[in-house]
Amino acid sequence: MAREIVWTKRASNSFRRITNYLEYEFGEKTTRNFILRTFNVIDLLKANPEMGTIESFELGIFGFLITKHNRLFYRFSQLELILLNFFDTRSQRPKF
Repeated sequence: MAREIVWTKRASNSFRRITNYLEYEFGEKTTRNFILRTFNVIDLLKANPEMGTIESFELGIFGFLITKHNRLFYRFSQLELILLNFFDTRSQRPKF
């Protein structure tokens, strides 16, 4: 059974910020490639959530590098894959 994808408000906002930045700085093609890659990664994680690296064992948070500059943080259960945040790896410290 496939897990349901749950976008937190923080994940939605950070994803929108990244796509807006890419559109402004690099154009539609780069933005489209990022979106396709992100949703391909989400599909992979839906079936195999353990693929990511453990970021916080205590909080059950995993991370997955989407591009060299963007990382996805998430949690999962038997029924859900919860997207927590998209993080620019050039920034200081991620917020979950």
